[in-house]
Amino acid sequence: MLPPEARLLGSAAGGYGFGVAEKGNNMECVFCKIVDGEIPAVKVLDEELVLAFMDINPASRGHMLVIPKRHAENIFEISENDLAAVARAVKRCSKAAMEALKADGITVLQLNGTASDQLVPHLHVHIMPRWENDGLAVSNWEMKPGNMEEIQDIARKVREHIPSV
Repeated sequence: MLPPEARLLGSAAGGYGFGVAEKGNNMECVFCKIVDGEIPAVKVLDEELVLAFMDINPASRGHMLVIPKRHAENIFEISENDLAAVARAVKRCSKAAMEALKADGITVLQLNGTASDQLVPHLHVHIMPRWENDGLAVSNWEMKPGNMEEIQDIARKVREHIPSV
């Protein structure tokens, strides 16, 4: 049985609701609690920098999450080293899920900020095994030609904000 704070979080996208549980006046990250062993999880991969575990409200059979063990709310806050470790783990877990479940494909999804529907404020990557005609609508935006002048202008603006390495 899950502890009260995990049940309190309910069943929203990502499997853990809003991602924070109130304990007195402190807000605590539910994924940090999983890393610390305060909330149970079905672990798939447990390494020095990353943890992969099954989503308790799966969007597909085999849906899992990969997180950095060190707290980072989003892609803007995570260290390069931790992000690289997450990316390596996502690749390995995706390949393993494809083989183990004989999936036809894999959806890899990572959200940043409430406007993008990130509900748990700890960077996490969803790995969702997929099968032909499985009915899961993840990428269902309308494909229509954009305004090339606007596209070029946006690309120029973004390039101006990319820092040198």
